Amino acid sequence: MGAGNLTGASQFLLLGLSGDPEQQPLLFGLFLSMYLITVLGNLLIILAISSDPHLHTPMYFFLANLSFVDICFVSTTVPKMLVNIQAQSKDISYVGCLTQVYFFMVFAGMDDFLLTVMAYDRFVAICHPLHYMVIMNPRLCAFLVLMCWFIILSVSLFHILLMMRLTFCIGTEIPHFFCELAQILKAACSDTLINDICLYVATALLCMFPLTGILFSYSQIVSSLTKMASTEGKYKAFSTCGSHLSVVSLFYGTSLGVYLTSAVTHSSQRSSVASVMYTVVTPMLNPFIYSLRNKDVKGALGRLPLRVAPPL
Repeated sequence: MGAGNLTGASQFLLLGLSGDPEQQPLLFGLFLSMYLITVLGNLLIILAISSDPHLHTPMYFFLANLSFVDICFVSTTVPKMLVNIQAQSKDISYVGCLTQVYFFMVFAGMDDFLLTVMAYDRFVAICHPLHYMVIMNPRLCAFLVLMCWFIILSVSLFHILLMMRLTFCIGTEIPHFFCELAQILKAACSDTLINDICLYVATALLCMFPLTGILFSYSQIVSSLTKMASTEGKYKAFSTCGSHLSVVSLFYGTSLGVYLTSAVTHSSQRSSVASVMYTVVTPMLNPFIYSLRNKDVKGALGRLPLRVAPPL
């Protein structure tokens, strides 16, 4: 079937995590719980940062943006999965699938970029503390975030335009619980060489440069910490990086685990299960990591009921 014949009524089949009907209620309850925890946790982080003047700093500005992106990231995939489980359906429209692919790439890329920007922020704070507020001024912070959005929106749109050139057969099955670009390309009935090349190049660049930036920032931070004479200063500096390092390790560790699982097992179902780690579990854990390891955030969360409660 040609691409010109594909309409909004054309559908793909999302095979999901399991075809066993007895497991569907368990999957529904599990993913609904994780989704609600993710949205509530990240909303609390955003509310705490926006309502507490002490947290109106570059580091927490980027954290609020990360929490917003995490809410959008998990909302791209989980609600459709829950609807399909509840309706006992595997259908997703062609337009809906392209939309899901686009926003999944956008928010996954923004997670990557924001972690890099946050690493740079910690680098400036620890290695150039006297010039921190001058360098990380509001204009630069806004510019960095807007630039991240511009790059990832453009790259994702490019992939979607390439994807619209492809043709798909009737009843195309996607062995995943959401429309992932790599799985869509495997399911296409036309040649995907150009799409594959662009995907590999974009993935390499969008992962290599952010990861290189993170590694460089922390190599400079470690070098600066070794030169500090004060043990208390070292501990304080490291504590401000601990949460970010934990989130970076979780994000890259789970993402790498998915691709290693795919390469070793060649099983689409196992790859789908592994991808739950970075698409659902990581956004859910991020608020806990930042609130449990950060005294400022814990304090702001504790004061939040007093700030949002209506006056008597």
